Amino acid sequence: MDMDLISNILFATVRCGTPLLLVALGELVCEKSGVLNLGQEGMMLFGAVVGFIVAFSTGSLWLGVLLAMAAGMLLSSLFALVALSFNANQVATGLALTIFGVGLSTFIGAAWVGKPLAGFEPLAIPLLSGLPLVGRALFGQDALVYLSFVLFAVIAWVILKSRVGLIVQAVGENPDAASAMGLPVLRVRTLAVLFGGAMAGLAGAYLSLAYTPMWAENMSAGRGWIALALVVFASWRVWRLLLGAYLFGFASILYLVAQGLGLAIPSNLLAMLPYVATIVVLVLLSRDAIRTRLYAPVSLGQPWQPGH
Repeated sequence: MDMDLISNILFATVRCGTPLLLVALGELVCEKSGVLNLGQEGMMLFGAVVGFIVAFSTGSLWLGVLLAMAAGMLLSSLFALVALSFNANQVATGLALTIFGVGLSTFIGAAWVGKPLAGFEPLAIPLLSGLPLVGRALFGQDALVYLSFVLFAVIAWVILKSRVGLIVQAVGENPDAASAMGLPVLRVRTLAVLFGGAMAGLAGAYLSLAYTPMWAENMSAGRGWIALALVVFASWRVWRLLLGAYLFGFASILYLVAQGLGLAIPSNLLAMLPYVATIVVLVLLSRDAIRTRLYAPVSLGQPWQPGH
C-alpha cells in the first residue's frame, strides 16, 4: 500500500467521520444532562435541507450553516417542550421527532432535489498540509471539518474541566440532589437539548454543503442512528467519541479502500459495513449491560419535575 493511498484513506476517513462526530457530540451533552433524544436523524435531515435551500438562495454558505443549526434547534425545542415540560416519554418523543423531521425535510426539499451547489472547498494550511500521511487528512480539509476539531476541543474541555460541565453531569446523575443545591434542572436540560439540536443541524449542513453539496432525500443515510450507538460505544466519554467517529467513518469508506487495493469484493456488501458494525457494537455492549450502566448517567431517560 503506497503512501498516497494511505493519505487518501485518512483524508476520506476524517470527512466521513465528521458528521458522526458533530451529531454525537451534541447527543453526548444531551445525555450527560440525563435526556435521551432519539430524534437526531430527523434533526440532521431538517438542518441539511434548510441549510441547502438558504445557501442556494442567498449564495452564502455560512448563512446556510447558521440557519441549519437554527433549524435543528427548532425541532429540538419541540422535543424539549413535549418531553421535558409535558413529561412525555423521551423514547417515544424522540422517535416521533425523527419521523416528523424526515417527513418535513422530504416535503420542503422536494423542489430542490439534485440542484447543484458550489459547497465548501478544501482549505489547505500551508506547510502543515504537506506533512507525510496525516498532512492532507488533518490540514487539507474544508472549514467545517476544522470547525469540528475546534468544537470537539471546546466540548471536551467544558465537560471535563469546567463548572458548566460539572453542572450538566450533576443534573444527569441526580436531578433531585442538583435541584436541592439550587441548580435549575429543567433549564439545564433544555439548554442541553437545544445544543444537541444545533449540533445535529450543523452535521446536516455539513452533508448538504460540504460532503456532497446537494440535497437528496434521506441523505443522512442513518448517520443519526449510528451516532446514538456511538455515544454508548464511547461509554459517554468524549475522547472515545472522537476515536469511534473516525472508526465508523473508516468503515464507511471500506468499499473505496477495496477498489484501491484491487479486491474483488462487491461494493454493496462493503457499503453495509457501518450498519453491520453498529449492530455488532450494540450486541457486544448488551452482553455486559451492568458495565454499560456504570458509565451511563444515572437518570438518563427518566422524566423529572420539581417536587417529584
